[in-house]
Amino acid sequence: MKKNGHGYASGKIILMGEHSVVYGEPAIALPFSGTGIQTTISFHPVNESWIESSFFTGPIGQAPDSMNSVKVLIWQMIKQFKIQQPFYLKIDSTVPAERGMGSSAAVAVSITRAFFDLLDIPATQANVLYFVNQAEKIAHGNPSGIDATTISGVSPILYQKRIGIEPFELNMDAYLVVADTGIKGQTRKAVKDVATLMEKMPKKIGTHIHKLGSLTKQARQAILTNSPERLGDYMNQAQHVLTTLGTSNQALDHLIETALTHGALGAKLTGGGRGGCMIALAQDEVSAHRLQETLLSAGANNTWVEGLGAYAHV
Repeated sequence: MKKNGHGYASGKIILMGEHSVVYGEPAIALPFSGTGIQTTISFHPVNESWIESSFFTGPIGQAPDSMNSVKVLIWQMIKQFKIQQPFYLKIDSTVPAERGMGSSAAVAVSITRAFFDLLDIPATQANVLYFVNQAEKIAHGNPSGIDATTISGVSPILYQKRIGIEPFELNMDAYLVVADTGIKGQTRKAVKDVATLMEKMPKKIGTHIHKLGSLTKQARQAILTNSPERLGDYMNQAQHVLTTLGTSNQALDHLIETALTHGALGAKLTGGGRGGCMIALAQDEVSAHRLQETLLSAGANNTWVEGLGAYAHV
């Protein structure tokens, strides 16, 4: 065992397919490192196993219920690898919680990688996912696996119920700008409300859901053919449908309209909606950083930029 172990993880972004993925349509997700979107953890030998984070600092056994998934993950690692030496675990996460960016999965991935580093075990994606998926079940009940798979990997993925997860290449001449409204997302309520609409108007709402799925498939083709303008158009169409379903809100609408007014190729909410983050597609890096500053001036709580030409299928 080493004296120190270090782990890391990106956040994640749902590019297309939120809400419709619940009904069997595809969704596209990608790892998002952005500026400061990462989680780091280190271990040091101490007299008592201790955890330090922005949510809680103290003995691991006394961590609050909100950190149950973290506690369960740690106990699983201790049991699996018969760790008897106490350790100091520090979580430094700048992935904002409840913004649809996969904060719980990011913490779980980084903890697992830190343990593997401490024990000098290869942190393959399969090894990491074995533990992370169990922690995600505690955090979310019955997760799709999108967050854990996306964050533990390096490639964008296409996910669809009953079909599974398919990594694919993303090498597009464009940049993604993510802006945080500063409002916690309301994913569960939004999903429930869409389900209620589906019960009341199955044909009408079903048409909207299918439209989102179709746009996701078209977006993937636009990505594979390096067609940023087409992707931007599909993003705009998806936002219109999501607004019709009632999953946007005034804060998101304001930032989306601001982005489009100032040259974004496309803009939409990401994740559950009714708060959380929006994403905008920019033609180049200069445009992306200009858009970033504009969104901050328009009231965004935080913003990040990431190029879409750095991913490779593995």
